[in-house]
Amino acid sequence: MKFGLRYANTGPWGQGPAAVEIAQAAEEAGFESIWTVEHVVIPRGYESRYPYNPSGRMGEGLEDFPLPDPIIWMTYVAANTSRIKVATGVLILPQRNPLVTAKALATLDDMAGGDRVLLGVGVGWLEEEFNALGVPFAERGPRTDDYIEAMRTLWREDAPSYDGPFVSFPTLSCKPQPAHGRIPIHIGGHTNAAARRAGRLGDGYFPARGNPVEQFD
Repeated sequence: MKFGLRYANTGPWGQGPAAVEIAQAAEEAGFESIWTVEHVVIPRGYESRYPYNPSGRMGEGLEDFPLPDPIIWMTYVAANTSRIKVATGVLILPQRNPLVTAKALATLDDMAGGDRVLLGVGVGWLEEEFNALGVPFAERGPRTDDYIEAMRTLWREDAPSYDGPFVSFPTLSCKPQPAHGRIPIHIGGHTNAAARRAGRLGDGYFPARGNPVEQFD
């Protein structure tokens, strides 16, 4: 028997009824969490090497299929389930505004009753996508570190302020916060840098290794 890695917001499960169906089935079966993946855009003819396939490409048919925004997908699914956690595996954090992202995730966690959101983050690999979004590709690692610290400050403190190399803000209010003041952050990636980041900053590690097909007799 073969087991392949799949993300719940890909393929047919990107559509509303199918998303609810798979999430409710997973919840009924006792699964702890359901995971999503993201690309905002996939530029045609990209030259960046996809690190999880020997071909260096994402694969036939995978570069032009619908891929819903993970936070919106998770919100839709959380509203139609009661226990299962919703997760990103991974959110490309340096491409996103950290204050807007922190607010969206905190709102989702609060409205879903708390302890329902797991945030997996990665630095990304597709340089052409960063270029399209106007985000410097070369600094994505330290930008990710800074964004994680800033988001945790927003979630944890009643009157947060922050001053980092890529994001800074004076004392402000950012409500709602996560129901219990935190959202677990899992660091994704296949490199030594990702593993070190997980040790420094993560609540967990998502060791992205492509499609880990296992065979069992």
